[in-house]
Amino acid sequence: MERLFHPRSIAVVGASPHLGGGKIPYYQVIRGSGFQGQVYPVNPKYSEIDGVKVYASLEDLPETVDLAIVSVPANLALDTVKSAAAKGIKFIHFFTSGFGEVGDIHLEKELLQVRGQTRILGPNCIGVHCTASRVLFDPFFRQTGVGQAAFLGQSGGITSNFVRMAQSRHVPINKVVSYGNQIDITAEELIAYLAQDDTVEVIAAYIEDIKDGPAFIQAIKKATSIKPVVILKGGTTEHGARAAASHTGAIASQNHIWEALMRQTRCIQVGTFEQLLDVVMLATSKKFPTGGRIGFLGAGGGTSVLLTDLAYQNGMSLPELDQKIQDGIGKRIRNVNTCTLNPVDLGAYGFDFHIMAHTMQVMDDAENIDVIIPYFSLDFISTFQNDQIESGPHIIVETARRMHKPVIPIFARFTEDDLHIEEVRIKIFSIFRQAGLPVFSTIQDSIYAVKEMLGWSRYSPTQPTSLLTAQGG
Repeated sequence: MERLFHPRSIAVVGASPHLGGGKIPYYQVIRGSGFQGQVYPVNPKYSEIDGVKVYASLEDLPETVDLAIVSVPANLALDTVKSAAAKGIKFIHFFTSGFGEVGDIHLEKELLQVRGQTRILGPNCIGVHCTASRVLFDPFFRQTGVGQAAFLGQSGGITSNFVRMAQSRHVPINKVVSYGNQIDITAEELIAYLAQDDTVEVIAAYIEDIKDGPAFIQAIKKATSIKPVVILKGGTTEHGARAAASHTGAIASQNHIWEALMRQTRCIQVGTFEQLLDVVMLATSKKFPTGGRIGFLGAGGGTSVLLTDLAYQNGMSLPELDQKIQDGIGKRIRNVNTCTLNPVDLGAYGFDFHIMAHTMQVMDDAENIDVIIPYFSLDFISTFQNDQIESGPHIIVETARRMHKPVIPIFARFTEDDLHIEEVRIKIFSIFRQAGLPVFSTIQDSIYAVKEMLGWSRYSPTQPTSLLTAQGG
C-alpha cells in the first residue's frame, strides 16, 4: 500500500486542458499541490497540456508509474486496465462510474480478470489524499503539516465533505481514501494498513458494506487495540440500504448484526457525520481526559444544570470541589449570583476571559477532577466583553497550556443572523483549535465525544500519542 499513498510518479488518464465537464481535474490539482514526482497526462485527444507532452496511452509512457488515475468512460475501462497491467503499473484508481452500482457486475469481474499484478482502487470514487506526499484531490486543501487523522469513505461526496469540514475545524488530516465499489482494494485492507501506520492516531470511516467479513473483523480488532476507530454506517434501514445499492453497489448487512460487531470489536459507532468529526477532533487533541470526573465553569445556572444531567446520564460526574479550591475561585468574584461548588457558576464574571482563566487554573489543582470544561457564550462576550475579543482567547490558550488537566471549551452562540458575531466566532474558534484545544458548539456534543473516547480508552491496552500526553506519557 505504500506506493498508493507515496507514489514516485503518477499518470492521469483522461487529462484535459479544460476544467469542469463533470470530473475532477486531477492533472491540474496534483501539479499544483506540491507533489514532487513526475506527473504524466494521458489522452489521445491532445498533444500537449500547458506545454507538457500528452501521451496517447499508458503503454506509451516513458516509464512505469506507481499510480494511474483514470477519468474515462466506463466502456474504455477494460482496455485501460489491460494497458496498466501490460505496463506494470502498481495501482490504478478509477474515478469513473457506471459499474456495479448500475448493475454491471460483469464489467467489474472482467477488470479483475485482466488486471494482472495491478491493484484497483474503486471504481466510482475520488481516490487518494496523502498530506505528506501531496497527492490530493481537493484543489483548495490548505493544510501544510502532516496530521494525525485518517479517513476512509465509500462515498466520494462524504469523503470530500470530511476534508472540507476537517479543515474548517482545524482537524489535522494525514491520509484520506475514497474507495467506492471496492472491487479489489477493500475497506478492511485499508484499515489494516492504517492500523500499522505510526503517523496515524485515529481512523475514521464511512462504510456502506464490507466484502470480507472475517478479514474486516480481524482488521478492526487489531486497529482498535492500537488506536480509536470511528465508524459511521450508511444503509442502516431498508430504504437506506436500497440507496446504498444504487450508490456503490453495496449489499448492506442487517443493522443489529452490524451494531453487535461494533460492540465486540470496540469500535466507536457514531450516528451522524457531525458526531464523527467531533470524536476525531477530540482524539487528535493534545490532551485527553483519562476519567469522567468533570469540572464545569461558565456563566448561568441553567446551562450548568443541563450539562450536569447529561454528564450523569452518560456515566460521568461533577464532584463537589473542596473548600480550598472554592476559596481560590472566590478570590476573583463576589458572592452575588455565583456558585463555586461544581458546576461553577461565575454569573456575569463568566463573560470575562481573565476570570475564566483564573478559575480554570485553580480547578487544575482539584484532585477529584479529570477534565475541565469551560463554557463561553459568544453572544454575551460580544456584548459585554467586546474589548477582550483580541486578547482574551490567547489568555485562555496560555492558561490551558500550563495546566495538567485537559481543557475542552464549549464555545456557544445562539444569534445566527449577525455577521459580526460569526466573524468573532471564527476568529476565537481558530485560536483555540490552532492551540490544540478541542472546541464544541454545544454541551451535548462535548459530553458525547468525551463519553465515546473514554469508552474506547478504558478497554484498550494502548492509546495514541495524544492520549498518552494527557497522562504524562
